[in-house]
Amino acid sequence: MPFISLGENLTGQLLVASPVLAETEFAQTVIYLCAHSTEEGAMGVIVNRRLNQPSMEDLLKQLEITPNPPQRLFGVGVGGPVEPGRGFVLHSPEWSEGSTLMTTDFAGLSVSLDVVRELAAGRGPRQAMMLLGHAGWTAGQLEEEIVHGNAWYVAPATEELVFGADPRRKWVNALTSVGVHPASLTQAVGEA
Repeated sequence: MPFISLGENLTGQLLVASPVLAETEFAQTVIYLCAHSTEEGAMGVIVNRRLNQPSMEDLLKQLEITPNPPQRLFGVGVGGPVEPGRGFVLHSPEWSEGSTLMTTDFAGLSVSLDVVRELAAGRGPRQAMMLLGHAGWTAGQLEEEIVHGNAWYVAPATEELVFGADPRRKWVNALTSVGVHPASLTQAVGEA
């Protein structure tokens, strides 16, 4: 596992699931950390789990957003198990509003329906994905999972790993970015 300092702020980094999580809902996930602090915990969204149902058109209908079908397609995915009925839009930074949380120079997170309206109308940010739900950790929980539980690899986030078109390759590509080869992984837990 890449070494992290217990006080290090991981906002804007990726969490890459290790084999320890193979039998959980986080198996082979890549999570973009939108916020992290040792005092308040962490919040992130899964960026490699697409949703087939409900469809984009179904979601827009439920949200009463037109045009439907949208003039522009954007990904819809599972953001995590916390608040699965709440939508988040992870997007590139050229679009923002007062409630947008800018996390890196290439990504921000919005919860307003305004960004969804812009995307449906064919405008808005260049890169975007709508995610239902999020992942969350209380203060110290994520650090414990990384350092003692061997549950997560920490990888630098890149635009390609976050917004890349093929969600099935993101886990392998994220692991490879930190020098880990998926075929060499085991489900052993412990400390050296």
